[in-house]
Amino acid sequence: MSKPIIILGIESSCDDTAAAIIKEGKLLANVIANQDVHRQYGGVVPELASRAHQQNIIPVVDSAIKKAGVKKEDILAIAFTRGPGLMGSLLVGTSFAKSFAMGLNIPLIEVNHMQGHILAHFIKEESKAANQIIKVESPTFPFLCLTVSGGHTQIVLVKDYFEMTVLGETIDDAAGEAFDKAAKIMNLPYPGGPLIDKYAKEGNPKRFKFTKPQIDALNFSFSGLKTGFMNFINSETAKNSDFVKENLADICASIQQTIIDILMSKLKTAALETDINHIAIAGGVSANSQLRATLYQMESELGWKVFIPDFSYCTDNAAMIAITGYYKYMKNDFTTQATKPLARYAL
Repeated sequence: MSKPIIILGIESSCDDTAAAIIKEGKLLANVIANQDVHRQYGGVVPELASRAHQQNIIPVVDSAIKKAGVKKEDILAIAFTRGPGLMGSLLVGTSFAKSFAMGLNIPLIEVNHMQGHILAHFIKEESKAANQIIKVESPTFPFLCLTVSGGHTQIVLVKDYFEMTVLGETIDDAAGEAFDKAAKIMNLPYPGGPLIDKYAKEGNPKRFKFTKPQIDALNFSFSGLKTGFMNFINSETAKNSDFVKENLADICASIQQTIIDILMSKLKTAALETDINHIAIAGGVSANSQLRATLYQMESELGWKVFIPDFSYCTDNAAMIAITGYYKYMKNDFTTQATKPLARYAL
């Protein structure tokens, strides 16, 4: 009798140390250790991130294995994030995965972080209480996926688990970076994106107008928006030092709506050009409540079938790495001990 396919996934691309266990495509454990040390600096400090990964990696992996109720000898392969990401952070996860795989004499599976975000839509959860698999509807191929995070903004045509084509991407800054930079300009604590989402719920998104860049094809640009927003805040606070405090909700709602309008405009164009109506989102910014609400509105207005991941799979996590590893395992797509992390790793 063959052993069940159990995959350990490891994610360490930025400032979250994560480990997950997938058994026959079903998630058994997903453990994440966050790094609060970066809050005082207003952003991720790479050297501090890599040191924290070194402290967290063993406890996180140990916790995931115990939570899953398996033994390390049951693991058939280790999937890890090879890139893209911070080199120091990636080195910790890659080195641990290689060492652990060598010790257990099992294969290694390298995973592109952005591919993992997209395949998070295929994670299935097992409810131990009911002893049933929680069925989560996944998109059918082909579909379009808008991947939006702090480092990436892309529209991807997904034809298969491993056949993906980038139709458009940012030519400078990412949408998530625009959110965080806008928050920093308003002196909101890091990470600022979720705070903009929070305050925007009480604001008027039409109160302030910001320039939307005119970029060819399906590409994006957010650097000009960031500069325009900074100039706007500086100009208004020069006239009234309490401007941000007095208008915070409206400012947040307006800048958030502008970013979402930019994303939706390109996504609608992509859907028309490809004649595809199965639309998914992925990445940290996909946790934004207004973006999610807008997509559901598009589903009603344009006849789309929208797929939005659970909040726990929006931000960086190891479940998405493990499920990608599972599908790669099924294809015998392994890497070697000579593999090295890549700060830049094209999808």
